[in-house]
Amino acid sequence: MPDSTVRRTTWAASRPVSRRDVLRLGGGALAIGALAACTPGGDASPSPGASGTPSWTPPAEPMRLPDGFVLGAATSAFQVEGSTTADGRGASIWDTFAAQPGNVRGGATGDPAADHYRRWEQDVDLMTGLGLDGYRFSVAWPRIQPTGSGPVNRAGVDFYRRLVDRLLERGVEPAVTLYHWDLPQPLQDRGGWAARDTAARFADYAAVVFDALRDVPGPWLTINEPKTTAYVGYGSGYHAPGVSDVDQMIAAVHHQLLGHGLAVEAFRASGASGRVGIALNLQPVYAAGPGAQDAAVRADAVENRLFLDPVLRGTYPDDAIGDEPGQIRADPGVLDALVQDGDLATVSAPLDVLAIQYYGVTGVDVSGQNVQLYPTSDAPWQQLHPEGMYETLVRVRDDYPGVPPLVITENGIPDRTSEGTTDDAERVEFLRAHLQQVARAVDAGVDVRAYYAWSLLDNFEWAEGLDQRWGLVHVDFETQERTPKNSARWYADVVAQRAVPPA
Repeated sequence: MPDSTVRRTTWAASRPVSRRDVLRLGGGALAIGALAACTPGGDASPSPGASGTPSWTPPAEPMRLPDGFVLGAATSAFQVEGSTTADGRGASIWDTFAAQPGNVRGGATGDPAADHYRRWEQDVDLMTGLGLDGYRFSVAWPRIQPTGSGPVNRAGVDFYRRLVDRLLERGVEPAVTLYHWDLPQPLQDRGGWAARDTAARFADYAAVVFDALRDVPGPWLTINEPKTTAYVGYGSGYHAPGVSDVDQMIAAVHHQLLGHGLAVEAFRASGASGRVGIALNLQPVYAAGPGAQDAAVRADAVENRLFLDPVLRGTYPDDAIGDEPGQIRADPGVLDALVQDGDLATVSAPLDVLAIQYYGVTGVDVSGQNVQLYPTSDAPWQQLHPEGMYETLVRVRDDYPGVPPLVITENGIPDRTSEGTTDDAERVEFLRAHLQQVARAVDAGVDVRAYYAWSLLDNFEWAEGLDQRWGLVHVDFETQERTPKNSARWYADVVAQRAVPPA
């Protein structure tokens, strides 16, 4: 799900970020520093904080994707399932957060959302009707362990078992995300991701799911966007659990990554099939104006290297936290005190796959604040620059030698109207332009194995409620009727042809 409310800011422990601040700052998460400018069809080399790149001209003929490349779509449990109290499911932090007036636009909650818990068979039929190769979904931790630990809720396990069996029967490869932001509320009551014990509880939960779904051949993803959970859930408080505290935010970064590493260890011990990795939302950061280069490099540390470096190198960057423009405004010793002996070895346990989620780019000025450089979608934070997809994929390969194969697990755009539409020409062009950049990266030798469009269905869009629609398939939230949009039909043709057509 998109990190629609991750915003650049200089967090100060004494000043929580309001919803108005979040929207004013705009521009989305800052992440990977941009590559140097490149000419159409030429090569590029990494240069964090570059001022942007010229447009690339796609070829006039279709761009083919390699044999075996997976083309799919994605959802997350809380955003689509509904049935939040059915069959023994416990409360999550998003149930609690959404129930509090003013937290979610329009007062929407996660029930019924897209009612996927009851309509999953229809949704699998939709996937197969579109010819999708894969479906990325998340398991709701509160369905498996209603209190976050202890006894397993068999009804919850059985739901995902039925879903996986039907997907495999229909030839749709499951990609399973273990955590997509729906932390069981009892764990938050004991500190949530700011507490080290949550990492251990996550590993226990992961082991249960590995055992239950051990035949899943597709990628297993441990944590979805730890950056968003930490920065927006524990930093700005705009997402659940609604905490605004910089020290808790930093703790949530480390403990999620530790939980990821412990889950990888549990995966290896389980004997489950498939491949394991983590899903990180990445985004080029461009220096906006004279003198902004250093701030952009530091912002790159905050938005990208604070997650990639520990996972792929076993170290944290030394320029993410401090009092310089672009940094998290905190004492670097806060992070140092959290890291215990052996933690970084656990966090950097070898992976089989790295999942990348890409929505756009942003700029940083000399003060470290966010600057708009490109047009936005209906989500004001989303600056549209398809070439940033190519830059991201190439940079990860070049900056992290030995990186495992890459999969793109989220990429999408909202409709221009909150009512939704099936005539979504803008989404068609978005998907075309970004898939061309994926094919371009593959042609440049980047080992990309899969692409999952966000999202299969219109759904509950976190703090935006039902007002932003990201689906390939329109959902009437009153009747739950599903109607494929023009983008779904276009995407089905791409899947069938194994190629991205020119405009």
